Amino acid sequence: SITTITTMASAQRISVALVALCFLQSLLSCSSFTATPISPTTVKTGPKNQLIHRSSRLASTTTDGDGSSFLDNVTKTYDIFQKARSDGYDFKQSTAIALAGEYDADAVKAEIEEQIDSAPCVMFTWEASPACKKAIKYLDVAGAKYKIVRLDDPWEDGNPIRAELGKKVGRSSVPCIFIGGEYVGGFDGGVGDESPGILEMAFKGTLREKLMAVGALDA
Repeated sequence: SITTITTMASAQRISVALVALCFLQSLLSCSSFTATPISPTTVKTGPKNQLIHRSSRLASTTTDGDGSSFLDNVTKTYDIFQKARSDGYDFKQSTAIALAGEYDADAVKAEIEEQIDSAPCVMFTWEASPACKKAIKYLDVAGAKYKIVRLDDPWEDGNPIRAELGKKVGRSSVPCIFIGGEYVGGFDGGVGDESPGILEMAFKGTLREKLMAVGALDA
């Protein structure tokens, strides 16, 4: 039937998208890739030097001749994704779990709780995320004091945190914002009336009120 064909096509597209994500993840982390030498005239001194060297890894086409580790990594990531789906997680959360790979869940959960308790307002972010940038702007306008925990610096540490945050709050999107230890959503969305996101809270007049209650407003 047309419905069956459409469902199969959607499943194929999802599989292709996930394999592409696995490829990128593996490319960024695979130890068999070696950096392409950089011309001395290209390297600049100063704080950006490390970023230049890190990005040079992407230009490499040299491997150790053994692609089995890469294929094993892709297969393992896909298996993790499939298990997450069978456990009832939606596509986005399952992808977050798959990209996180294998990790010590208890240790990651403990780190999350430690970060949440470390400041009155804590925001888990990706630096380049437009929603994260908007959230920072709104909190600045509100005069809030907040702590940023980046999940993209480095990715291999941030991905497991994002996966466990998604399990904890029911939403894997960033930013993931906590005020007084309570999840309040992201910038313009959340998972319910108690966590609608700071944009809706600002419109309702509850954002500054909640920030003030936990001592997260500048005097």
